[in-house]
Amino acid sequence: MALTVVTWIWGKKYAPYYIRRLDYGLRLHLQPPFRFLVLQPLPEDLWLTGGCLCRMRLFDPAFQERNGIRPGERVLQLDLDLIITGRLEPIVARSEDLIILAGANAANPCPFNGSVVAMRAGEDSDLWFDLNAEVLRTIPHYQFPDDQGWIHFRRPDAAVWQAGSASGIYAFKKPGWPRGDGLPADARIVCFPGKRDPAQFEHLPWIKKYWR
Repeated sequence: MALTVVTWIWGKKYAPYYIRRLDYGLRLHLQPPFRFLVLQPLPEDLWLTGGCLCRMRLFDPAFQERNGIRPGERVLQLDLDLIITGRLEPIVARSEDLIILAGANAANPCPFNGSVVAMRAGEDSDLWFDLNAEVLRTIPHYQFPDDQGWIHFRRPDAAVWQAGSASGIYAFKKPGWPRGDGLPADARIVCFPGKRDPAQFEHLPWIKKYWR
């Protein structure tokens, strides 16, 4: 089955080298064939960039077709600022229509985290079509409505990767991260949700090794 790996960029927070470093990690740790796709929000979706809700456009079948993603294809969506530190085959091998990282948030009570999401193209299109300003005002949220809260609101029973050793997907300094700054031996992906950014920690040996 074809695999497309997607990341998103908008605004001025991330320099182009973030894309190159994510691409390097994918090519080092994921067996081909796969396609790496960098997306930007459509102009009409810019109002959704707060909370990363613009990423829900990926569930729009017309948007998928426009970007060469065929029905039934597997899509892995990754945050631009995460670091790949181990083999990804066990992560992409799962076949559920929708999978999301869980258990990585600290203050935010939402159990889901949008740093890593897998989906099957052509499925769950309501996650895009039912998204509008009126419904966003009614859904539970922490500081503001976001993509992970919307997915939890609509798919509370979605399949998950549990953050930590169960999946090898860790969120730096978040639940599941061991004490200290050292990289867990079984880590495959390290996410940086919230205000943390790998550029703040380039002095750490494992970040120097894997984020380049």
